[in-house]
Amino acid sequence: MSNIELLDNVKHHDLKVDSGYSAEYGDSVNQVLVFPTEFIELQKEYPILLKKDKASGQFQAVALLGLEKDENLFLDEKGWHAHYVPAIQARGPFSIGLRKEGQGAEERVEPLIQVDMDSPRVHADGVPVFLEHGGSTDYLKRISEVLKAIQDGWAVANTLYPFLDQLGLIEPININVNISYSERYRIENYYTVSEEKLLELDANQLKQLNDVGYLQAAYHIISSQTNISRLVEQKNRKREAA
Repeated sequence: MSNIELLDNVKHHDLKVDSGYSAEYGDSVNQVLVFPTEFIELQKEYPILLKKDKASGQFQAVALLGLEKDENLFLDEKGWHAHYVPAIQARGPFSIGLRKEGQGAEERVEPLIQVDMDSPRVHADGVPVFLEHGGSTDYLKRISEVLKAIQDGWAVANTLYPFLDQLGLIEPININVNISYSERYRIENYYTVSEEKLLELDANQLKQLNDVGYLQAAYHIISSQTNISRLVEQKNRKREAA
């Protein structure tokens, strides 16, 4: 169960949060939802794949973290070993809440930070969220940036993937990974951006992609596929250490 509260520097003055990562906190997953606003960092370390939501039929992006169910090859008992942690995991017990203010033409929506007080990350041995006199700590400032990346990322995703699909750039991908003669994995039911089809676009289509900032995102998805070999290396390293 969750116990969501709007973050308040008076009510939550003494709030502390464990900023680390562990299976206990739900970090032992083999994939995680990611957003275009973080592709530039993600593509350096993780394969970015697209999935089609069964209910809506819409595409969404995930970062692949492991080859088996509940396997995060970047996680061990000491934490998450990567330069960048996907925003959905990095946000910890925090989320975005929306509050409407004003009426009619003056109505506006203000994003607010929420915290799940029942999260196992919330405990006395963690990092302070607020300074002694109520200001934000560096940790909370970083969380605010993470939440903004998620919020902005949702908006970009809602137009990016339909645009790529409209241009015929999204195609199914099946990935076969051989760890050893007896240990093989098949990654299927995913999609990616076709580099071949991207190169076949005419000048006007490429300009359209570039003008809205989607050309770079398309190439980030493509280039991230090289990180499949990184997963294999991580898998072999963990097997050798076991």
